Amino acid sequence: MKTIMEYHNPVLLHPTVDGLNIKPDGVYVDVTFGGGGHSREILKRLGPNGKLFAFDQDEDALENALKDERFELIHENFRYIKRFLRFHGIKQVDGILADLGVSSHQFDVAERGFSTRFEAKLDMRMSRKNEISAYQVVNMYDAAGLTRILLEYGELKSAPAMARTIIEAREQKPIQNTEQLKTVLSRFLPAHKSNKILAQIYQAIRIEVNQEMEVLKEFLEQSLEILHPGGRLSVISYHSLEDRLVKRFMRNGMFEGEPERDFFGRFTVPFKIVEKLIVPDQQEIEINNRARSAKLRVAEKLSL
Repeated sequence: MKTIMEYHNPVLLHPTVDGLNIKPDGVYVDVTFGGGGHSREILKRLGPNGKLFAFDQDEDALENALKDERFELIHENFRYIKRFLRFHGIKQVDGILADLGVSSHQFDVAERGFSTRFEAKLDMRMSRKNEISAYQVVNMYDAAGLTRILLEYGELKSAPAMARTIIEAREQKPIQNTEQLKTVLSRFLPAHKSNKILAQIYQAIRIEVNQEMEVLKEFLEQSLEILHPGGRLSVISYHSLEDRLVKRFMRNGMFEGEPERDFFGRFTVPFKIVEKLIVPDQQEIEINNRARSAKLRVAEKLSL
């Protein structure tokens, strides 16, 4: 079994937990438990009557469960946060932490198929219970579906041509693994930026497999309902698609447009932005390369 730091080196550890403004007897939720780094820090700041719930859909993360009476690990996707907190008798909490994206462990385990560094089956499922894997996306989606995810989630201008190329190749034989996918798309991978484009392709497929954008929206909407007035939401994102959703929701409680204004031109917003955008310093990036694209946003639920 890997140590906690080997499993997942928590990004922006102290700023993220600081953002929760922990009350010793409060109730908190870490919706992306992973190796438990953020959860451990929260427990350090809780008193004997505090409580921490954590979520993780990845079976591997269960090995890191913390032995603490104040801690409860829920093996579920955090899109179900409201349902499972209510199952445990919790209707509102004092703070919620989310460290989005793929854990260091998931990137480092070759057979999971998340990393461009390894040859692996087309998988990319954060939970092995998912019925859809990267194999289904690559081999069964039609041209419109492939174009959509490569353009929307990978922000790839060559998405239509990539989709056609994938379909032409799989008509000859199924694309079974990551190396075959790289070979099929090799003409779109010039040497000077092949790693960047591959990362965008993998990101697009991974987001589709795990429904990451839909999950994030559902989570954010529920977080507003679950938080006590004065409760904090502390979220780390790693790419512009996630960060855009988090930023817009914290700013006005919506993902698109603006709230309706009253007769006097005022509109009610659900959150107060607590901190300006926080990013890792150079020292943290040198220690943990995964931190290079991290963006932390913290907001506090207002009393309406």
